[in-house]
Amino acid sequence: MPLRPQLVSDRAAPRPSTKLRALLARDDRVLAVLGAPNAFHATIMEAAGCEAAFVGTGITGGNYTALPDTGLLSATECLQFAGYIACAVSFPVILDGDTGHGGPPAVRRLVHESIRAGLAGIRIDDQPIEGKRATQSAGIEVVSREAAVERYQAAVRARDELDPDFVIMAQCYARDAVNGGMSELLERLNAYLSRGQVDWVQFESPHSVDEIKEARAAVAGTLSVMQGRLPRPLSLPEHLALGLRVAWYTFLPDQALKATSWEFMRDFMQRGIDAWTDFQAHHAGNPYIRARQSNP
Repeated sequence: MPLRPQLVSDRAAPRPSTKLRALLARDDRVLAVLGAPNAFHATIMEAAGCEAAFVGTGITGGNYTALPDTGLLSATECLQFAGYIACAVSFPVILDGDTGHGGPPAVRRLVHESIRAGLAGIRIDDQPIEGKRATQSAGIEVVSREAAVERYQAAVRARDELDPDFVIMAQCYARDAVNGGMSELLERLNAYLSRGQVDWVQFESPHSVDEIKEARAAVAGTLSVMQGRLPRPLSLPEHLALGLRVAWYTFLPDQALKATSWEFMRDFMQRGIDAWTDFQAHHAGNPYIRARQSNP
């Protein structure tokens, strides 16, 4: 796994992890966590006012490798591009740790290397290592509660060895898992907080706002939800009304980037350079569109 030349302890305060904890502690507004497609686009996000970002194996890793989010990327690869992103911006960056890439010793190393890479936190899920499936896929399973808790305890112990502020997040797939359900989800969210000692839990697949309300009532700690099977993402005011202080909008920058590229490339293949001329005119004043550009 790649190491950056400086340890977090050598960097000027506040640490990225300390910044993230401060954002999570706010109770007057919602923190929107966006997905960083790559390091340069992360700088665009920062210039626009983004406060925190997620480096996902599906979103970010897929952009670098075109591989599906099924546990194919190694911890080394994920830490490499996450480190580039963390170096490029000043806001806190959270790594997708998938299943931890192995047992407790592997989880310990992953957390240590994430801290050394300048990351603020890590999300680790409760799927089996060998049976990892993409979010919202059919046939998802979860490991036993004991195995999941052990995974999170290993992450927390590793965190405390280097940076107690580093945020450990638990992603729970139990709602739609073939060996889960709503009651299992609620049990696990609380077990991950109380026994696993994680800082933050995430409900991967809510089916309704009522299920989110049920989870919020059952869970005392930091809770976030993915869109799951909701018909649309919740707005920031809706998050706040539900008692959620984090909005998981990680897909937005990636989809906007891909959709815009798709539309432009189709237009270019049909109309040639006129497509670019019109694109420039339509985006006049955009700091990332230059009126005249020489060939590299």
